[in-house]
Amino acid sequence: MKQKLLEHFAGIIFVTLAMIAAVWVITAAAASAERKGHAGMECFGDLSYINFNDPFERALLSDVINIDYPGRADRNDSLFRPIVKFKQKEFVDNLQDHHVAEGLSPAKIADILGMYAGFLLIYVLVMVLTYYGVQTLAIFRFVYKKRLSALQGGASAARKVRHGLAALLAGLGTLVLFCPAYVIAYSIRTEFNTDTVIFMILLGVISNGVLITYANKFYAFLVAESRKGYVDNAIVKNMHAGYRFHSAEGIAFSSIVNPVKKFRGHVFDHIFRNARYQYLATIKEQASFLITGLIIIEMALNIHGHLNYEMLRQLLYKNYAIVAMIMLLIFYTVKMTEIFADFLIYRENLRYENKQ
Repeated sequence: MKQKLLEHFAGIIFVTLAMIAAVWVITAAAASAERKGHAGMECFGDLSYINFNDPFERALLSDVINIDYPGRADRNDSLFRPIVKFKQKEFVDNLQDHHVAEGLSPAKIADILGMYAGFLLIYVLVMVLTYYGVQTLAIFRFVYKKRLSALQGGASAARKVRHGLAALLAGLGTLVLFCPAYVIAYSIRTEFNTDTVIFMILLGVISNGVLITYANKFYAFLVAESRKGYVDNAIVKNMHAGYRFHSAEGIAFSSIVNPVKKFRGHVFDHIFRNARYQYLATIKEQASFLITGLIIIEMALNIHGHLNYEMLRQLLYKNYAIVAMIMLLIFYTVKMTEIFADFLIYRENLRYENKQ
């Protein structure tokens, strides 16, 4: 575990230094370009007091240049025209950037940290709900398939129709879960307020295919575990192995939907625990997909006052220091999730070693 922590913190330090270096390079390049723009005017001294939008002051400057450099009117004019164009453009740019240029002042840092706290709250809630939904959907699908295989060959026509309708509804539900967030949001935008935190949490859970993708992964782990030899040994030792809901040897529906999933006395308890152990490693990639989905939701829906929309706005305004800070906060969130997942795996390994 110490080795993994060292790797994580080394990655955090490296990315932080790389981001700071990138901002420094971009800032230095912009400053260099500005110096080059002023390079041809250094011989004229300070021109900041001149209003280049005033024809009288422009004419006065032209006369001063001709007085200082007599006998070369054409050359003076070729120098004067670029100066006027550059200064007029500089004035317009400064006027346009006056309300959008920002730096990392204490007030701005506090503002960004407040947005990040909101983003972190949404992320944690969506992560917890997705983790619960992944396990619940996978277990329900596994139990349902087991029940179908047990009834195979003796199902009535009515039961086959019900199974067909259930499969159709499952297909429609899967289609919805694979929909991008903006498709779901804009389809119901006239009925719900899409700026609410509750809507964002709901959208983060059910959209972009995260829930259904990782439910399928968890289901694959359950199927793989159910085919291992220890399952047959447990059945021989008279552990419960039925999958009917209303049966003494089956699995209660309440056990499937319970946040803390336990199936004591049933062989599925071992299947579930081993599958859950394998699934812990996928939390790392799930976190990346989930954060990407939240970024898409905030940007696509133009939700003002949230972290990722602020990042897009500052990127358009070319305030790269603020953008770098937001990107680093998002990166730190991913790394903290990876550290947490590694800790869970480490704790599970200790538990297995103690049992051995």
